[in-house]
Amino acid sequence: MDSIALLTALSISLGLTVLFEVGFFYISGFIEFFRVAGKRDKKDLLLVILVNTLTNPIVVLLYWIAYFNTNWNPVIILLPLEFFAILTEGFIYSRYALTIRRPFLFSFAANVFSFSMGFLLQYFVF
Repeated sequence: MDSIALLTALSISLGLTVLFEVGFFYISGFIEFFRVAGKRDKKDLLLVILVNTLTNPIVVLLYWIAYFNTNWNPVIILLPLEFFAILTEGFIYSRYALTIRRPFLFSFAANVFSFSMGFLLQYFVF
């Protein structure tokens, strides 16, 4: 993969991830299970964007490096990367979020939602 293709993949991935996880942030306000109480705080919205801007490019870059340089199954590559992204995001949410009361659950659910939406988009569009 050349550098232009990699930058394109990183940009598309980050853009879609932010879109999906911001959408999940708003949707989760209606789901009692996540206990995102009342009106969502704009600072938490910004935090969701910043956290994904931090974790997504790292996960995507490490995934592509491993994918092109090993013969490993893509799932074996992806699972530990997503696990550490969820832990990192959950930790950051637990420290800095104002309205996210179950940060690790929120991080897990947001990542599952984002990954699922990306998978469906790739399956039906590309």
